[in-house]
Amino acid sequence: MKKYLSLLKYLKPYLPNVGVSLSFNLLSVFFSLFSLTMLIPVLQILFNQQPLVSEPVAFELNVKAIAHNFNYLISHVILTRGKVSALVFVSLVILTFIFLKNMFQYLSVYFLAPVRTGVVKDIRNAIFSKIIDLPLGYYSGERKGDIISRITTDVNEIEASIIRSLDLFFREPVMIIVYLGSLIYMSPGLTLFVLILLPISGLIIGRIGRTLRRNSARVQKSMGSLLSIIEEAIGGLRIIKAFNAEEKTNEKFFQTNDHYTRLMIKNWRRRDLASPLSEFLGVAILILVMWYGGTLVLGQKSELSSAEFITYIGIFSQIINPAKQFTNAYYSVVKGMASVDRVNYILDTKSTIVEKNNALSLKEFKEAIVYQDVSFRYNTAYVLRNINLTIEKGKTIAIVGQSGSGKSTLVDLLPRFYDVTEGDILIDGNSVKDYKIQDLRNLIGYVNQDPILFNDTFFNNIAFGVDHATEEEVINAAMVANAHEFIMSSPEGYQTFVGDRGGNLSGGQRQRISIARAVLKNPPILILDEATSSLDSESERLVQDALFRLMKNRTSLVIAHRLSTVQHADEICVLHKGEIIERGKHEELLKRNGAYRRLYDIQMFV
Repeated sequence: MKKYLSLLKYLKPYLPNVGVSLSFNLLSVFFSLFSLTMLIPVLQILFNQQPLVSEPVAFELNVKAIAHNFNYLISHVILTRGKVSALVFVSLVILTFIFLKNMFQYLSVYFLAPVRTGVVKDIRNAIFSKIIDLPLGYYSGERKGDIISRITTDVNEIEASIIRSLDLFFREPVMIIVYLGSLIYMSPGLTLFVLILLPISGLIIGRIGRTLRRNSARVQKSMGSLLSIIEEAIGGLRIIKAFNAEEKTNEKFFQTNDHYTRLMIKNWRRRDLASPLSEFLGVAILILVMWYGGTLVLGQKSELSSAEFITYIGIFSQIINPAKQFTNAYYSVVKGMASVDRVNYILDTKSTIVEKNNALSLKEFKEAIVYQDVSFRYNTAYVLRNINLTIEKGKTIAIVGQSGSGKSTLVDLLPRFYDVTEGDILIDGNSVKDYKIQDLRNLIGYVNQDPILFNDTFFNNIAFGVDHATEEEVINAAMVANAHEFIMSSPEGYQTFVGDRGGNLSGGQRQRISIARAVLKNPPILILDEATSSLDSESERLVQDALFRLMKNRTSLVIAHRLSTVQHADEICVLHKGEIIERGKHEELLKRNGAYRRLYDIQMFV
């Protein structure tokens, strides 16, 4: 219940709608109750038990005065027009009350519709914002398919199971309370007997509900596995086909899907048990009440007349449907709570990259970047150890080394994609942790080995992250990146869509769009993470030419697999197992005949 209440914070912006809906619910319930109490004079007329009332009493807001004056009105109709006319009159009153009851019931859900949809929208927005806010390290231990499942399937389950039950939680308890209140007023003794029976059905329903929640958690986890397999299969379709692994991939998916299906069967069987079980228990209690109340009335031990007892049974029967609906809503909520747990797992995750309250502004880069005794580890394994490196403004520093030596991690620490484990990184004498994160990243341009493009136009991909970029600025950036020519040869020029992850482009074209994006941002600090390593010779020449233009008059950190691309760097650092083992210019390192020379010779030989 605590976790369910945590969802109610999303109701805050919609409280006016909730208040209006509750008001209409109350009116609906009261008109429903009044329409039932009208049965008493009808039955008394039919059974000739209606004592005629000759004089009205002064109007008061209590049951006794209202009932007396209504009986006076019926008595007047009987005396002037006969009993048949009185029955018609009472029937029309009941019909009017039923109409008003249903009208107010519709109005209550009418005003609740924006609440249901709005809460789901806000939950989905909150999860997506959290996903964007969490550091990169969080995703190294999570499957993308499972995260997608949480923001889609789990949120949809919350909507279907919990949010759609909001009107039931607002309406049915009110109906039950009002009906019970009227029953207590009519016969406290008989109602006490009812209240003894109701908790028994509640215990039975609650026991089934607990097993439903456990099974629902397994269902949602299994759906996350399904989405992970789908995401991996689509992303790796080329490899699946190349290795003739279609059958193996299908078998993996079919097994997971079969497991998910079996869990869903169990879930639906338990959920579908709610309605017949609650109806059976309700009717069983109704029969017991009829038996017990009937013995009291027949034995003349009850304060109720026969007509009032029939009305009592009629009112009590109206509790069965709200109780049944409330039970269904309870089962839906219990089922949805498993999804709430999975959503809260993301929402409650604390980001390890935290900005200080009084963080400093950083509008320009003036002097130097300093790595000061920097060490970094994932979990318990160190990736970097005791890195000391100074990068003066305007200099180009190259980072080379074998795969897994920590090159990408070294540069990822600068924009705070990760935070150092030990030591510190300084920009102009202050720790990067002291600056506003947005200001820090505004000073850094990033071009990596696998260029990330979005399924949007050339224009929007180049202008990504730059507000109010003009067409002229985007074209100039594309020209610097050697991208203008192939963009203009596309069907719609700069408004041509590049496809999913730039799938309509070659590797060199994607990389040049990525470079154009960095050119438009015009950052003083540039990170190039193996930007040409996966290109053919012609594409590499075009990209390398674009990179040289981009690096001009900028401070650059260049991760290079091909040593030929960093020969003109101001300093080359050789990384091995997370430590800098050599540093110097290209010619100096070759003369040392150390690790750099071995890397160089291997590439020249190849």
